Parts: sequence; structure tokens; C-alpha cells
Amino acid sequence: MRHVTARRVWLLIIIAGYVFTAGLYAVYTPDWQAPDEPAHYNYIRQIAETGQIPVIEMGDWDQAYLDQLKGSAFDPVLLDGLPQIQYEDHQPPLYYLLGAPIYALTHGDLTALRLYSVSLGIGIVLCAFLVGRVIFPARPALAVAMAAFVAFLPQHVAILASVNNDALGWLIADTILLASLIYVRDDRIRPWMLGVMVGVALIIKATAYMMAAVALLAVVLRWRRSFTAPRVWVREAALLLIPALLIGGLWWLRNLDVYGFPDVMGLAAHDAVVVGQPRTAEGIDRLGFSAYVREGLNTTFNSFWGQFGWMGVPLPARYYLAIQIALVAASAGWIIALLLQKRSTANPSDELHSAWLRRDQGLLLGATAALAVAAFLYYNTEFQQFQGRYLYPLLIPLAVILALGVDGWRAALEPLLPSRWRSYWSWITALVFLPMMLFALWLLWRVVVPNL
Repeated sequence: MRHVTARRVWLLIIIAGYVFTAGLYAVYTPDWQAPDEPAHYNYIRQIAETGQIPVIEMGDWDQAYLDQLKGSAFDPVLLDGLPQIQYEDHQPPLYYLLGAPIYALTHGDLTALRLYSVSLGIGIVLCAFLVGRVIFPARPALAVAMAAFVAFLPQHVAILASVNNDALGWLIADTILLASLIYVRDDRIRPWMLGVMVGVALIIKATAYMMAAVALLAVVLRWRRSFTAPRVWVREAALLLIPALLIGGLWWLRNLDVYGFPDVMGLAAHDAVVVGQPRTAEGIDRLGFSAYVREGLNTTFNSFWGQFGWMGVPLPARYYLAIQIALVAASAGWIIALLLQKRSTANPSDELHSAWLRRDQGLLLGATAALAVAAFLYYNTEFQQFQGRYLYPLLIPLAVILALGVDGWRAALEPLLPSRWRSYWSWITALVFLPMMLFALWLLWRVVVPNL
């Protein structure tokens, strides 16, 4: 009971801290100084003002005008053409449909729409915590640590505090991961529920489509574990796919009518419109393959943790070095945790963590991370998009590794402590991640606001 109360208190503290931090980012980040924010805002505006889902068309992208806006820090004198920035009009509509009433009620207030995205982030933080509870039922501090990492990662906070459909895309991806982990464990989640979630993902954002594969993997893993007839797996897969395809199919049929066959996602129309957007082939020709890859890895790493505005405001180099050192330390702690686990005897209270369940959970987490990386690499085969945020569907799997790494060091040091401290020492894993909130706030006032 004491642990239950403690984890709930910690969760409330983390959610309150996230809302406070992200809310300040939403209010104080200068207008339009977030990636693609004008285009996402204009999608919502068009729905609110016309009652129709927009169509991407020539003229929605103006590279020269965008460069002028970014170069002038969005000088108000130059904003007359801002309503014509509409190159996100091909996106699936759900995020924008939900935002349209807020636009109408607030007369298009940018901060109100940013706070709408912030509210979606609460669900993401909660998903991280619940995934930790599912995977580590006897170790509540790990769930709290995972929630804190996801809540206070500076770049994550900055994007969640902007008008961007990434917020809802990450939320549905994390929800599907959580539901898949529960599905392989017990009967609380049925395959048709997974199918509805996947269908919702199909009308939110293309980067969430990969979670259909994760949900299907969960069905396969459960079928293999139960040793039932193949027809059972076929039935379960059908129960997943039918609602998913019914929901997503409505959007795809609309796109076929608007853009023509086979452009079911409007991506071909988008690619034809965004003339001048940096292309991978051009970057390789300019730098050479090796230099291009080095630049891509460096920029992606930096922007995963913090590179603000339209990628124009990186952190001081010493912070990236500190992050790299912390990652190495966490990796060493993860190895320590594995060694300690091999030496320990089974915990009777942890019966759910049998070999098959740990394997299945690891496969689902690994598949989510691998698919996020694969989607990022695939997108970069055509366009130069070294933005770490495109990898954020793997945030929860990464949070698992980092929490285990910190907890490995905690467990290794615990025998050195007086026995009276050990009951409190179990929460040190969570406490290590809480200063990330202060770091995110410090970056807002010292890096984001002064440089945008």
C-alpha cells in the first residue's frame, strides 16, 4: 500500500511538472518558432473557417518566403503571406478536426492551440508510466522514472508545446504499445480494441502507421504462446484488421478521389508541391556520402535532445557531451542490471514475469524502436530531415533502457548503505530523472527565448 500511494504521488508530481513546464514553453516560445507550426495552424484554420478538410495543391509551399520568415525571426512585417503556408494539407485529419473547435472558440489564438497539444502530452506521460507498471509490476520506481524522462526531455517538451500533429501521433503510438503489452499478458485488451486503435492511428499521422505491425506482432506472440490452431490466429488478426481498415479506408478512399490512384495518402501530391525542400541526393552530391552521414547522425542526435526553433538553435556543445557521458553511464548500469538479475533468485511476487512474458515484452518494445528507426531512415532516403523528433515513437523503449540503467547503479550501490536507508533508496532511480524538469526550464529562459 505504501508503494502504491508513493507512485501515485510521484505520478501526480510529474504530470503537474510537465503541465507547468510545457505550458511555459507554449506561452513563451515566440510565435511560429516551432517546426512547421504555421502549416499545421493553417490546416486547423481552414477546417474551422470552411468546414472542409483542405487539399494540398501547388502554391502551398514557398521555399523563398519560408527562408525569409525564418531568417527574420518571423518579423510581423512579413506575416501577410502566412495564411498561404499550407504544405501540411495532405496530413490525416483527426488532430486538426479536434483542434478546430478550439480555434473557433478562441478566435484562432495560437497559445490556446499550443495548450491543446500540451494536453495531449499528459496522455503520453501517463502511457510511459503505465508501460512501466505493466513491465515492472514489482518495481514502481522504474515506472516513475520512465514517466519523468518522457515528460521532461527538452525537445519533446518543445514540440508538445507547439501546434503540430506529432502530439496526437505519439499519443496513439504509445497507446497501441501499451495495449499490445497488456494484450500479450491477459484478456483485458481484445484484438478488436487494438484494431480500433490502429484505425485511429491511420487517420492521425503516417508515422503512426508502423504501430499496425506492432499490434499484429502482439497477436502472433500470443498465438504462439497459447499453442492454439492457426485458425485462431487468423481470427484474431481479422478482428484486428477489419476495424482498422474500415476506419483508415474512409480516409484512403477520400484521398483516391482527391489525388487519384494510387496516392492513398496524398504523399505523391505533397512531394510534387514541396519544390525546393532539401533532398537527400542533393546533400550527398554536395558533401559526399561519408560527410553526409556524419552530419546526419550529429544533427539527429542533437535535435533528439534539444535543437530549438526551426532547427536553428542548438544547445552549447558541452551539453551534448554531457548527454553522451550520461548515456554511456546508463548503458553500463544496464549491463550491471542484467548481471545482477542473473545472480538473483526468482521473486515469487513477480510471477507474471515468466520467461515467455519477458521475451514477448522485449520483442514488442524492440519492434517499436526498430520500426521507428526504419521509418526515419526511409523518410530520409528522399528528403533531408535530420530531426530527432521523428524518432520519438521509440521514446518509451528508450525510457525502459535508461531507467534500468540507472536502477542497475542503484542496486549495485545499495549493499553499501545502512539498512535503515534502503527502503527509501529504491526511489533514487526516479529522483535521478526529476532534475530534467529544471534543465528544460533553464533552457527555455537561457536558450529558447533569447535566441528565437
